[in-house]
Amino acid sequence: MAREHSTPTMADVAREAGVALGTVSRVVNGEQVGEEFKARVEAAIERLGYHYNSSGRALRTDRTNTIAFMIPNTINPYFALLVHHINLALEKRGRRMLLYFTGYDHSREIELIRMAQQNRVDGIIALSYNPSLTIPEDVPFVTIDRFFSASVPCIAADNFGGGYLAARKLSEFGCRHLAFLRIGSTLTNEPSKRKDGFVAACVEMGLPFEIMALEDGQPFSEFENFLAGHLHGGRLDFDGLFVGTDSLAWRIIRTLRKMGLRVPEDVQVIGFDGIRMFGDLEPVVSTIQQPVQEIAETCVNTVLSKHLANVPSLICLPVSYLSGGTTRA
Repeated sequence: MAREHSTPTMADVAREAGVALGTVSRVVNGEQVGEEFKARVEAAIERLGYHYNSSGRALRTDRTNTIAFMIPNTINPYFALLVHHINLALEKRGRRMLLYFTGYDHSREIELIRMAQQNRVDGIIALSYNPSLTIPEDVPFVTIDRFFSASVPCIAADNFGGGYLAARKLSEFGCRHLAFLRIGSTLTNEPSKRKDGFVAACVEMGLPFEIMALEDGQPFSEFENFLAGHLHGGRLDFDGLFVGTDSLAWRIIRTLRKMGLRVPEDVQVIGFDGIRMFGDLEPVVSTIQQPVQEIAETCVNTVLSKHLANVPSLICLPVSYLSGGTTRA
């Protein structure tokens, strides 16, 4: 048993559990160990009230078991889902997440990376829109949706394939004149490929289409004017819309209904992301679903990899179509 009136140590836990000291160390550090030994160690920790001194270990090993995650916000449901799954993936591996909100502020992104380095994180996962972001060379760095260089792994869904799939689905559901609507960054990033896949499918199928793409910061009223300009005799020129994100698709659908159009009877709409009502219920719209859990797991596995230099510069994960009531599926 532990010595009375003293703070229990790892050695005390080992004696209480009847295991080697190294086994206790592996358990508290989230390393692989047999389930029976793990259960015995965890039970001993609970009985003794042992508290693992991660700060002391960090000083000895120069590792903090902390990964920084930089993301614009958690107001966007897709971003919130990423935070949720990356945190779960880190917890499963005995790591902690240090969460930074950038608010799309370029100078803040640079400052947050500096803060992450000062906190001696073991790696950084970032969803960045900063065109001039400098990647630190002394910290493992993984990005989501944005290619920086061959030495910085980028994890993304198959955006080109998603755009292609959206156009094919709209055609399959009877649409004969399509349009693509998007608000996005001027950066060349993976989400930009959604348009390319959409166009490729339309050309392949011989379907007429139009593109309406706004830059970040341009008013939503531009879409309202675009749609109003294509409304003739109560009918829209398009019977199928592919919209760059589910959030934007939801706003577009509200606009269509205000114009007296029915969705999906008059116009079918497919978004992109896979956002669900209240986080885990039915889809907000019919959508191309990103594999968020797989993206999170891949980001964590990559940033923790001991052979980061051998990881491909782009890891592309498959997407799928999810019916959400805004198509005639």
